[in-house]
Amino acid sequence: MKKILIINGHPNKDSFNNGLFEAYKKGALTAGASIKEIIVNDLKFNPNLQFGFQKRTELEPDLLEAWEKIKWADHLVWIHPVWWGGLPAITKGFIDRLFLPGFAFQYRDNSLWWDKLLAGKTAHIITTLDQPSWYYRFAFGRPSVNQLKKSVLEFCGVKPVKVTYVGPIKNTELSLRKKWLVNIEKLGENLK
Repeated sequence: MKKILIINGHPNKDSFNNGLFEAYKKGALTAGASIKEIIVNDLKFNPNLQFGFQKRTELEPDLLEAWEKIKWADHLVWIHPVWWGGLPAITKGFIDRLFLPGFAFQYRDNSLWWDKLLAGKTAHIITTLDQPSWYYRFAFGRPSVNQLKKSVLEFCGVKPVKVTYVGPIKNTELSLRKKWLVNIEKLGENLK
């Protein structure tokens, strides 16, 4: 049985991202996956990595529980919007506070290299845009995807990391949104 952790990085529970979250979860449950979830906005934690990596800030209980879920999972599904080319602040803070040396990666002594402590896990990023995905990629270089996929997940050993773009969201008709929900549910059914 595949163990999937679905992470909703949108701070608004009434967002279309929440619908995508529920659609993926429904599909994965239909396929028989074991599911855990993290709603980043529901967690009680300080998103500011106040001391950088110079001094460890104690992790709040919600972050410790989230870390246990990440360790448990075979597959991480990240659902978030793109705002100003990047991740919502609360989601970025979640990553800053939790993907730490000794947890997600470990620098080697006297070396520029590091150990990837999340090796063996896979991921899928489902991200919403208010512009066509081709424009986001070619005009801006898809910074949120580069950040989460390459600079966080792959840096920590998670691969492969697939990406699904949903959008443009702004001014779309209900029929198109329903089609997107069906497609995301199918991703869940295929355990991707």
